[in-house]
Amino acid sequence: MSEEILINITPMESRVAILENGVLQEVHIERTQRRGIVGNIYKGKVVRVLPGMQAAFVEIGLERAAFLPLDEVRAASEQGVESISAVLQEGQLIVVQVTKDPIGSKGARLTTYLSLPSRYLVYMPGSEHVGVSLKIEDEGERERLKELVCQCIENEPHKQQGGFIVRTAAESVGTEGMLADIRYLHRLWGQVVERINNCSSACLIYEDLALPMRALRDFVCEGTEKVRVDSRETMQKALRFVSELMPELSERIEHYPGERPIFDLYNIEDEIQHALQPKVPLKSGGYLVIELTESMTTIDVNTGAFVGHRTLEETIFKTNLEAAIAIARQLRLRNLGGIIIIDFIDMDDEEHRRQVLRTLERQLERDHAKTHIVGISELGLVQMTRKRTRESLSQILCAPCPTCSGRGELRTAETVCYEIFREILREARTYQAQGYMVLASQSVVDRLLDEEAGNLADLEIFIERPIKFQVESMYSQEQYDVVLL
Repeated sequence: MSEEILINITPMESRVAILENGVLQEVHIERTQRRGIVGNIYKGKVVRVLPGMQAAFVEIGLERAAFLPLDEVRAASEQGVESISAVLQEGQLIVVQVTKDPIGSKGARLTTYLSLPSRYLVYMPGSEHVGVSLKIEDEGERERLKELVCQCIENEPHKQQGGFIVRTAAESVGTEGMLADIRYLHRLWGQVVERINNCSSACLIYEDLALPMRALRDFVCEGTEKVRVDSRETMQKALRFVSELMPELSERIEHYPGERPIFDLYNIEDEIQHALQPKVPLKSGGYLVIELTESMTTIDVNTGAFVGHRTLEETIFKTNLEAAIAIARQLRLRNLGGIIIIDFIDMDDEEHRRQVLRTLERQLERDHAKTHIVGISELGLVQMTRKRTRESLSQILCAPCPTCSGRGELRTAETVCYEIFREILREARTYQAQGYMVLASQSVVDRLLDEEAGNLADLEIFIERPIKFQVESMYSQEQYDVVLL
């Protein structure tokens, strides 16, 4: 499978698109004024300890205090205590790392188990463990990589404490590449320690790489043919970065000098717009409906216009297979995380259910985020989770609709008319007025003077007062005012 990475740079934001066989699979966006903080290390101040939740809130300089649960406090594990109060006190300074960005109304999530990633490794200064990514399935390769890391550590003249996790990108890497990564991480950790020792108050200790460099470190793989960058300055930074960490990538990075925007050239802008819509059409004529809620994401599969050519069971099976492939792509493209419930069309054949589930698992193997499929519930729903560390695409690009307050629905003009009638009755019973002026949107006034004209005449007779109307072009359909004359 051929892969390309496109990097679009403007003063306001950086965007990275990952294409597989020419099809957009992932989009990552980082705004200059609102950079993500996952991976950043802070010296923070404990502002509140909550024994009832076995957690603490830590001030690290954000709008909201960040959340630190007991199971992410190394001292608690080392001392064998089960109470947050035994290891943390209000006012205490503590070194923490961000594992999740603030998302919605929730603050950032923290850990005291620090780690530093590089191209092939993740360095864990507080551990002596050497592990290998589960995505490397070949047992022989896993053993080789583990032995290679241990050997490189032993041969280092200045040994440092700490463990390593071998990343997926390290598959087939040799001694030279592994040794360069280990030395880079040891140097980086030395700088972090020096900053921690010199900082006497809450402050930022270490900031993770900006999005373009993170993309080079985390997303470039053996199948990546080209990395195209539309900024010459960023390309020079990228070349300097890879020359130190992964020199073999230098030939794959190229500058895109074209007049036409690079995302337009590959139709990325249209794909982003489609990814903000709840309905996803399938080639067969079926479609998905993706709905985001506070607690989970739900995905419904429908046959739509697809009627098949043979039996109903075969039609359903083909639709579900196509949907499984589309769902895996949409999860990556929209960066959906947390609990995900998929409602495939009901299948009677056990073998069909197994094949659909296996197709979904196979498609998710290429996902950079950690996923876990629980299985099919008694109601026929596929339950899964996808690790959420940063905001989804819609959370970055969109805000709740001010007209409907994020409900996605408006009260009908008929409903608003009846609310106005009730409001006029309340006003008539409370105040003595010469008449009433209703200020409302065009659609509501039109209905009042047309379909509701009979009810309006009856109301005027009942309250013995005239009712006038004025269209307010700036009012939404739900907005209205009743003014006493």
